[in-house]
Amino acid sequence: MTSDNKFSKPTVAVLGGGSFGTAIANIAAVNGHRTYLWMRHIERAASCQLSRENNEYLPGYTLDDNLIVTADLAEAVSSSDVVFISVPSSSFRAVTQQVAPFLSPEAVVVSTTKGIEANTFDLMSQILEQELPDRHIGVVSGPNFAKEIIEKQLTGTVVASDDSLVLQRIQSILSSDTFRVYANSDRYGVELGGALKNIYAIITGMAAAYGVGGNSQAMVLTRSLAEMGRFANSMGADPMTFLGLAGVGDLILTCTSDLSRNYRVGYGVGQGKSLDEVVAELGQVAEGVNTVKLVKQKAEEMGIYMPLATGLYAVLFEGKGIEEIVSSLMQGEQSNDVEYTGRSQGDEQ
Repeated sequence: MTSDNKFSKPTVAVLGGGSFGTAIANIAAVNGHRTYLWMRHIERAASCQLSRENNEYLPGYTLDDNLIVTADLAEAVSSSDVVFISVPSSSFRAVTQQVAPFLSPEAVVVSTTKGIEANTFDLMSQILEQELPDRHIGVVSGPNFAKEIIEKQLTGTVVASDDSLVLQRIQSILSSDTFRVYANSDRYGVELGGALKNIYAIITGMAAAYGVGGNSQAMVLTRSLAEMGRFANSMGADPMTFLGLAGVGDLILTCTSDLSRNYRVGYGVGQGKSLDEVVAELGQVAEGVNTVKLVKQKAEEMGIYMPLATGLYAVLFEGKGIEEIVSSLMQGEQSNDVEYTGRSQGDEQ
């Protein structure tokens, strides 16, 4: 379906001009694909196309010549064989609906958004299924800071789908000497890992601001992983997925670096700033703030034991101190260290 004979490889579109969308688009372009990067704002798209730089999100990095930055959605999508959607979860459904009229029936559509839709509790690939029925759908998630990707630092990510065409196509488009793409059939688990870890990045950011020691940090990280796996298992995902890049890999990265937006939110709150103040200073979406609301409600509905997420909710939205998280973790009944798929909820509490 490629529209230009100059390019024998599939044409790619990336929708969303944030840091990760830009990094993914640049990888595809460097790999020799005609690539479109769609931005909503006309002036910003024109500026990036002219300067060959996304100076708002990735300043100082030159975009590859194969990358075309545009605000014309039809131009970006109609000739593309693969479309990545890299917009915040709050606008994901609306953008997907806008894409539908321009999309080829054979196109592969992949979400890179790590979040959950409010009101529905739908993951992004579920939105794709609803809005783009009978399409080739997948997700990409992993421990991936955009700044390090575009600097060509060694990075691994995961493409997840039960469609072998999606796995093969995305691995072919994105793989390089510095960017390795692993395959996984557990799309739901990979997506949940990407969404849930943002909650725990806020918690570890708060802990860092309080100056907790290495023992405490290790305990919080491992219990976060257990909590993520427990929730995912209850939602029908494979908890073993959380032992890979999209689970523990992404959790470690996001919870130990101030490059993480969610970590910085937690650090600011831990310093005594209000949540509104911290989010305003950040200037970008921190998905974990919304995700903890949704996950806390869902966990209560389903009776899933999640002391860390519940404690964080109390700190962010009920005015409690960080002691609430500590109390929730330390005063609950002691359970086994490692949790397995077959264990019952009663064993965990």
